[in-house]
Amino acid sequence: MVSACTIDLRRFHGGRAPVMLLGGLNLVRALGLARIPAIVASPEGDNPALASRFATARYELPPLDNRHAVVEALVRAGERLAAEFGGAVPLLYGDDDWLALVQDFRDALAPCYRFALNDPDVAAALIDKERFAALGRSRDLPLPRALQWSELEGFPGPVLVKPKSKIAWHDSPIHRRLFGGAGKARVFQSGRELSAHPLALQLQRDLMLQEYVPGGDRELWSFHGFADEKGAALAWFIGRKLRTYPALTGMSSYLELAHDGALAALGRQIAARIPLKGVFKMDFKRDAAGGRWVLLEINARFNLWHHVAARNGVNLPQVAYDYLQHGIRRSCPAMPARHRSTWRWLCLRLDYRAFRELASRGELTWAGWLWSIARPPKVYDLFSWSDPLPFLHHWLARLKRIPRLTLRLWRWLSTAS
Repeated sequence: MVSACTIDLRRFHGGRAPVMLLGGLNLVRALGLARIPAIVASPEGDNPALASRFATARYELPPLDNRHAVVEALVRAGERLAAEFGGAVPLLYGDDDWLALVQDFRDALAPCYRFALNDPDVAAALIDKERFAALGRSRDLPLPRALQWSELEGFPGPVLVKPKSKIAWHDSPIHRRLFGGAGKARVFQSGRELSAHPLALQLQRDLMLQEYVPGGDRELWSFHGFADEKGAALAWFIGRKLRTYPALTGMSSYLELAHDGALAALGRQIAARIPLKGVFKMDFKRDAAGGRWVLLEINARFNLWHHVAARNGVNLPQVAYDYLQHGIRRSCPAMPARHRSTWRWLCLRLDYRAFRELASRGELTWAGWLWSIARPPKVYDLFSWSDPLPFLHHWLARLKRIPRLTLRLWRWLSTAS
């Protein structure tokens, strides 16, 4: 049995309802910039967001693999918050595992939380990539060509391989073994190379195959927005990747906001055509050969882009809060007609690895890398002068693990002789 809710309501002043946040540092900082109180709920005690000065309160959850216990804990907290603030409070979520939990238990959570979810068939398609391909065909979306294993021998071009499901993909054999523990996909130079790969053949039931769209990291763009119940985007911004690690298929390491009228029109059109509801992120790649926009996937959750976007004037968590809590159907008051692109987002740890990879191919020098990250103002994935405790919290947690690691190494050495 989950214990009673331990959230200290005395920390909330002025009667403004808080957000229950199932997310990390980039989200709690975006909420903090809008002065929206946030309860950071997490099963992980080393989550840096718990140490943020923008975390008005903290709520410990059971491990996520015990989903019913997590939902019970959220309901207990939600009932208490609803009683205190006169109604349900907004619930925001920052990864696919949390999104899947909210979607699967929407009926249990709805009495005490406000959230905007897609219709069940659309929601399922946005998590499962095979269903997404079928949705794309039915909505005439500009998706890359899907391939079947039977077509590979005769397909001469590069093939992109990725897991069918977004849920817990980072713990899967596909990520650990086929992708080498890095990246979200893998590119094979031809269909024949893929069809001859023994591990890929072993894992084929869990893989999606599609044509590889040519172009480097700078051709990876994204359209972010928050849509009403009819798919109309209340606010939006465009992002562009500068570097990823590993290149082409990896995690974001350096990002910027950008502008492109054609992509903005296409993104709004797709949101209305599906239609999407609530927060979304569309990933596109611009074909380096023909210039066409290709839709790679759509995520229906909040993500790491929202902190840097808020710095540039488009705070989608604030838009979501105003819409869910107050029914405001317009963009946030601070949103300009044309968002800024002054601030960039940087994960220094990953970007250093991206630099090393590019340098090994002669594509980037030390001076070029340092110049690229030194010029513009930035927000970081972890460090912040105005919110330093998460950085300290993270490194203290790592230092605490060193004695245990040293003890394990000593025991191993003593038994190995």
